[in-house]
Order: sequence, then structure tokens, then C-alpha cells
Amino acid sequence: MRSNPKAMMVIVGAAALIAVSGCGASGTGYQGASSSPPSAASSTAPPSGTSQSLTITIKDFGYQGPVSVSPGAKITVKNEDTQAHTVTSDDGKAFDAAVDGAGGTVQFTAPTTPGSYPYHCAYHSNMHGTLVVK
Repeated sequence: MRSNPKAMMVIVGAAALIAVSGCGASGTGYQGASSSPPSAASSTAPPSGTSQSLTITIKDFGYQGPVSVSPGAKITVKNEDTQAHTVTSDDGKAFDAAVDGAGGTVQFTAPTTPGSYPYHCAYHSNMHGTLVVK
């Protein structure tokens, strides 16, 4: 069978047009967490003179919640898994909050020294996060 160069060019051109048209779409693709309404957890600092209260939610063996907080912010940990978890700073000194499963909650205070604080679950080695105090 003999190939037709013009037909091949039309097919290649159409495929390229389809591929490029998907790249320029605005507002129709996956937006991740930003496509949902803002949660109670905010990564912006509160106005001066107010306290900051944030929530880290544990769900499906992962941490969801604020990445950055103000020094001394009150952080609530809410566990939506059935198993107990912890939010333990890697240095073991900055914070260590254990929370029961199935809706358990606990609160801790963020460190007062600005910096990056990696944390993990003491019970499940695959769970990690980082809290940035600024």
C-alpha cells in the first residue's frame, strides 16, 4: 500500500492542533486545591493584635492544612482517619501532638522562632509535612 503525503500532512497537522489547543485552555483544567473554596486554614498572617487559629487535617494517611503560620499560632489537628497519628517535629522538641483516630482532635502552639519545621507521624513512617513559621 502506498502512502499519500498530503493525507499524512493533514493528519499530523490536525493532531498538532488538538494537542496545542489543550495547552492554552484557561480555567477549564484541574486547579488542585485552589479550585475549591478557601478552607478555615489560611497561610496568610492575621492582622496585628489578633490570634491565628489553623487546622491540620489528617486524612488518608496524609497531612492537609497550612504550610505557613505566624509564630505562636494555635494549630488544631483533626484526624479523619480511623487510626491514631501524631504531628511530631523531626527534632522532637518543637512540637509533638498525638491525636486519636475517627474524629479525634488536639491543639498545639507553633514555635515562636521563625523557620522551617519538618514533621512526621511517629506511628507511620510514610507521613511527612513541613510547617513554616514566618
